[in-house]
Amino acid sequence: MQSILTLITAPHNAVLTPKLASAVRDALALARGRVGPADWLEPGIACDIPFDNVDVREAEKVARVALRNAPVDVIALPASPSRRKKALVADMESTIIRNEMLDELAFLAEIGEQVAEITARAMNGELDFYAAIRERVALLKGQPATLLEEAAKRIRLMPGAQALVATLKEHGVHCALVSGGFDYYTQPIAEQLGFHEQQANHMIIENEQIAGISEPILGREAKLEALERVAKARGITVEDCMTVGDGANDLAMLGAAGMGVAYHAKPKVQAEARINIRHGDLTALLYLQGYRADEIFGRG
Repeated sequence: MQSILTLITAPHNAVLTPKLASAVRDALALARGRVGPADWLEPGIACDIPFDNVDVREAEKVARVALRNAPVDVIALPASPSRRKKALVADMESTIIRNEMLDELAFLAEIGEQVAEITARAMNGELDFYAAIRERVALLKGQPATLLEEAAKRIRLMPGAQALVATLKEHGVHCALVSGGFDYYTQPIAEQLGFHEQQANHMIIENEQIAGISEPILGREAKLEALERVAKARGITVEDCMTVGDGANDLAMLGAAGMGVAYHAKPKVQAEARINIRHGDLTALLYLQGYRADEIFGRG
């Protein structure tokens, strides 16, 4: 069939029952679709429903109504032999890790609320990213550099991060970590999870104090350039790549990639992104590509 509707829920909340899948299939049929049987990628968590004769966006709307507010992500895409992507370019903060590291530094410096407000507005596209990061770093200027290490101790991986990278690497996928944050944090996270490469901004330290940010600042355009560079280096196209992120500075790379995923994203990003994961963890990116439970590594 020409299209696939993928239903995904969080592994810790495996509410996706055969009854719900059947309700979605029935709803697609009532919308005059030709519908195939549900193909379970993992019982309770993810399944594919092939269909024809219904626009993919309309299919998503129909499915959401049939699900009746169940915490299930709904993604309809054209069926494609290139469903499994050959490279991943991932944002880090609030995507691969739970944290926003400038917010963590600001909390330790006791200016948390002031900096967190700037971060939230910048990530939702309400402030210029470059001006916002300069302003936040300026507020931290003069703070002891030891705060960087203290903040690192607060890092928590996003659920599914380890399984995502381990599985993709096992299947020969190139994984790049890109961030508008700082290499002090991207480097160890990249090493811990096994990313092939990483890029981020650099914090200037002088006299054992935070002194500023190195120019040029890497933001929205740098992430898009990273996607294009990774694709070129691998001899593939951006259509062969998956990107994932949550903030406004991720929108360019999300829009350019063959599969760009807004992950628990800010409202502006959810509104503009074609694919949204609002309920699942990062293993949702595997199910989106048709990976099955017995192909997923690195859980636990």
